[in-house]
Amino acid sequence: MKGGPIVLTAFTRAGAELALRLAETLGGRVFVPERCLSERTELLSEPVGEWAGQWFHKAGAMVFVCACGIAVRAIAQHIRTKTEDPAVAVVDERGSFVIPLLSGHIGGANELARRIAAITGGKAVITTATDVNSLVAVDEWAVRNNCTIENPRNIKEISAAVLEGRSVGVAVTDQLQPAPWPATLWLRPRILVLGVGCKRGTELHALENAASDFLDGAGVSPLSLCAVASIDLKAAEPALIALAEQYDVPFLTFSAEDLQSVEGTFSASERVLKITGVDNVCERAAVRAAGREAVLLRSKSRYPGMTFALARRRFCQSG
Repeated sequence: MKGGPIVLTAFTRAGAELALRLAETLGGRVFVPERCLSERTELLSEPVGEWAGQWFHKAGAMVFVCACGIAVRAIAQHIRTKTEDPAVAVVDERGSFVIPLLSGHIGGANELARRIAAITGGKAVITTATDVNSLVAVDEWAVRNNCTIENPRNIKEISAAVLEGRSVGVAVTDQLQPAPWPATLWLRPRILVLGVGCKRGTELHALENAASDFLDGAGVSPLSLCAVASIDLKAAEPALIALAEQYDVPFLTFSAEDLQSVEGTFSASERVLKITGVDNVCERAAVRAAGREAVLLRSKSRYPGMTFALARRRFCQSG
């Protein structure tokens, strides 16, 4: 599922009890009207449509323990696209049937429904065509393998081809290259770490432009970034924090001692050593954040007041 909490709501006492049972296993917050309120639930003080609007783009998943129609009406006006919408599932108050309503593959609603059914002993009612026909859904595979879908509009065409038994073109790579097939679905594995060093007070605009130029020069897609990394002296640097937010990745920092202990051959600078306590920030931070078996894909590149390096972590497919 996408980032964000799981929120659940119910409108009867039996439904509230089931929602709490689910929350205990799945994690999450349960919202109920005052008549169903208990120490472990939170008050649903507004109409359910307003509540849905408050959580729709903050939650990783929404679970409605109620009639299907109530859930549909609550979320209808908030729906955008399959890449933005959270997983939405509805379950009856006895837990007999669980229906993923929205974002079944990318958002993980199908898998959420299966998990809920396993808890309640009920049945997950999966209606997506690829699942019904026991075929691999490319968008679900992408989520399971931590890949960003670069061109989600092609999902429908690719899935239709799979259902018809035709060959499809799916490229799983961090490299920028010409499309190998007329209709190619680009999946960008999130396996690259951008290591950064910069002067205090660096402007975000300058950092953005330099980072973009560096990644272009490396021939990689920014959608494959999984982190921006630096030394802990830069943990509060506004431009670095904002850069990571724009790439939608965490900003990771490490102590000088931690960086200096990273094994490998790196570009050494006496000046950087005197200032930070480590002979190289960007390369060591990139490799440190990428973890074991990391490869330094592009060594230190200098820009005015900034340095960048790029490391690749191992891509492990889950099937």
